[in-house]
Amino acid sequence: MPQDKNSHIIQTIASYGKSLLGFIRKRVANDADAEDILQDVWYQFSNVVDAGAIEQPSAWLYRVAKNRILDKHKKHTETLLDDILPGDNDDDEAPDFKAILMQETKTPETEYLRNLFWEQLFVALDELPENQRQVFVWQELDDLPFEEIAKRTGENINTLVSRKRYAVLHLRKRLQQLYKEIIEY
Repeated sequence: MPQDKNSHIIQTIASYGKSLLGFIRKRVANDADAEDILQDVWYQFSNVVDAGAIEQPSAWLYRVAKNRILDKHKKHTETLLDDILPGDNDDDEAPDFKAILMQETKTPETEYLRNLFWEQLFVALDELPENQRQVFVWQELDDLPFEEIAKRTGENINTLVSRKRYAVLHLRKRLQQLYKEIIEY
């Protein structure tokens, strides 16, 4: 029985290791943090009593990775809001929410801005046609490649890219308004 568990763990690591590490790297500041989080995910997976009972190991692994990334972002030192927001911003520039959202800080200001951003993002997503919203969510939030989305939907990859482009243009416009309100406040 332990041999079966070990082979299942090794097979899962071989199947998902590379893509899971890539997923984590996109969401953390450096490779060392990404590797630490990945190690935590594998440790938690190895501690599951019956890993074979997990119906969708991929979904389980990515959910655990997201939780570990969030945990990492929650354990940080304070930073002033003025340190996070860019000083001289032209109106033509795209919002720099990445600087706010990916900061390794947890202050009332940054938490409020993060919550406000996610709330406004989902409001803006709800304004999109279903097919544009779904492609954006799958590609950006669920980290699925266009090839996988094309298999799921039966749509041409170029059609999916076009739908995502329209979604991104809409979201940029909507979030630009939020960004200006934050800067002017």
